[in-house]
Amino acid sequence: MEQSVFVAITGTQHYYGTTFLKQGQLIILVKDPDNPHDQEAIEAEIAPIGKIGYVANSAHTVPKGCRSTGRIYDTFEQHISGFVRFVVKDTAIVEFVPNLEEVHIIKTLGDAAFSSYR
Repeated sequence: MEQSVFVAITGTQHYYGTTFLKQGQLIILVKDPDNPHDQEAIEAEIAPIGKIGYVANSAHTVPKGCRSTGRIYDTFEQHISGFVRFVVKDTAIVEFVPNLEEVHIIKTLGDAAFSSYR
């Protein structure tokens, strides 16, 4: 049996905070190789909101029991899904959910727009 993988989403205070995050909410983790501060940066996104923070990658921001960006970066192609398991202050703990196919439907002014992370 595979062991669960958890990551911490930090930097949320620079975007939308964490008050809207709920247990079980779907998060998409997307590699950000063009990030000027970290070549292994991974964005945390929620459709249709967009970026809500980054996966922690510092000894000061990675909580015990979570993996850093450096430890997970090469374990998936461009993106991977996860679910919020809990939120503590301005940090969300997310559990990986490999092989989850995401389809997002966004209704705008009577038209439907479809996007798929694949």
